[in-house]
Amino acid sequence: MNQPRTKRGEQTKAKLLAAAEGVFAEQGYQAASIARITERGSVAQGTFYLYFESKLDLFEQLVDDLNRRVRKAMSDGAARGSNRAEAEREGFREFFAFTAEHPALYRVVREAEIVSPGAMRAHYERIVEGYREGLERARAAGEIGDVDPEVAAWALMGVGEMIGMRYVLWPTGDDGAYGTGATPVPDDVFDEMVAFVQRALGTAPSQMTAAATAASTQEDS
Repeated sequence: MNQPRTKRGEQTKAKLLAAAEGVFAEQGYQAASIARITERGSVAQGTFYLYFESKLDLFEQLVDDLNRRVRKAMSDGAARGSNRAEAEREGFREFFAFTAEHPALYRVVREAEIVSPGAMRAHYERIVEGYREGLERARAAGEIGDVDPEVAAWALMGVGEMIGMRYVLWPTGDDGAYGTGATPVPDDVFDEMVAFVQRALGTAPSQMTAAATAASTQEDS
């Protein structure tokens, strides 16, 4: 499939991806239609096929697009840290901010298990790859304990995903509908989760204290 060759083409494709994100979140893959997606994106239906071969192709590209954006958010957050404790805290902070803004991430990825298992697996493996590399460097630098970076990466990704599901998607205990009622993770929950991660990784308490102080100072400024 040809990629957009102009700025206008890039904007049109981005509009279709954004529209698909909303429609898939609200209606699910099976009920969603190309006509509904192009209508929401204010794009002519014939234009759709300049960028996507089918609804499935669009869905798979949306999974890839969401994956790219959430990984960038996490990476940008982690880059603010001067050690692994700070990187963990800020990476999770950005992950939760992204999922609060894009709650469709949960439904799209879960539907991918049925619609496109390869896309779902690639989504998680790409996140783990970058996470594992960061943990390997931290272990070599003595910033975390002697943990297996591969196992730790998968475990920590699971922690973040489930905390996000409970507190971002289901903040009021209602039906947990995707795309509605998304909220930030409460500060006390966030702090407890980060402390749990710190204990699991064997991060030095002094590093975690420094991370919390730096985050608090940054928020107050």
